[in-house]
Amino acid sequence: MIAACFLLTTAASVASAQETQAPAPAPAAATATTAPAAVKGDAAKGHQLTYTCQGCHGITGYKNAYPNYHVPKIGGQSAEYLVNALTEYKKGARKHPTMQAQSQSFSDQDIADIAAFLSSLK
Repeated sequence: MIAACFLLTTAASVASAQETQAPAPAPAAATATTAPAAVKGDAAKGHQLTYTCQGCHGITGYKNAYPNYHVPKIGGQSAEYLVNALTEYKKGARKHPTMQAQSQSFSDQDIADIAAFLSSLK
């Protein structure tokens, strides 16, 4: 822990010394990718995209018949949660074969649209 504090202090000192020198201009490509713009979802498009979701997530009681397992209720979840979950499935950070396969076909806009629709449900 002491070593980590020492490294942070040293890094801060080096950064402070470097700030006194003239900074080099950042390349245009680097600045464009540092802050991704938030994608605004369209609930009407999301409604169309969630047709296949109903096969599992629209089951009464949220229990699949075979194999027997609990299916999460996604209607009414927050848009942020849904975007994060679908993005993690797409990247492989969340493991579920069906959800990973489904999410692979979605663009970032599709995910935002799906989240906008599902979060609007009660």
